[in-house]
Amino acid sequence: MKKALVLLLTVVLLAGVFSGCGDKEWTGKHEVEMVIDHYGTIVLEINCDAAPQTASNFLNLVRKGFYNKLTIYRVINGFAIYGGDPNGNGTGSSGTTVTGEFISNGFNNPLSNTRGAIGMARGVHKDSASCHFYIMQGDATYLDGDFAVFGYVTSGMEVVDQIAANVTVTGADGYVSLANQPVITSMKVVN
Repeated sequence: MKKALVLLLTVVLLAGVFSGCGDKEWTGKHEVEMVIDHYGTIVLEINCDAAPQTASNFLNLVRKGFYNKLTIYRVINGFAIYGGDPNGNGTGSSGTTVTGEFISNGFNNPLSNTRGAIGMARGVHKDSASCHFYIMQGDATYLDGDFAVFGYVTSGMEVVDQIAANVTVTGADGYVSLANQPVITSMKVVN
């Protein structure tokens, strides 16, 4: 009986570890530094109060080193750059998803898809965001209400502009061949 109880507790603890149970629920605003090889540093202010699940998911992935060595896999000059896909082609996942924190999904998120906004990319399903993020190069307020913005670039927009202007894409949809994808050298929570 005692061995069975120990085994059960071990299974429960391991399930918690592998399901992300130890993830932190973040509040307030936090600064993240993203270093992109050959381009420079983008500093982001993440607003956990505007999109709590989305921001916490992103910050927990940053804290775990998930984004280190991933890439900017899609670039649409004048619109946005996309990163954070472990597959490098728009199909990867972190293994978790978050509820879409935007108006059309019943959540009042006051942040807007203006130049410098960081938001979570998602599939057709409103609760499918996982790890892919976008940084707006231009304004696209028509996206407000359908995508979860969770912060803004506070410095380094010139890096976003440089990537958008210089990275060669493979077609009108903006995907970048793996060999040409800028590498996120590191991403870390500063405060």
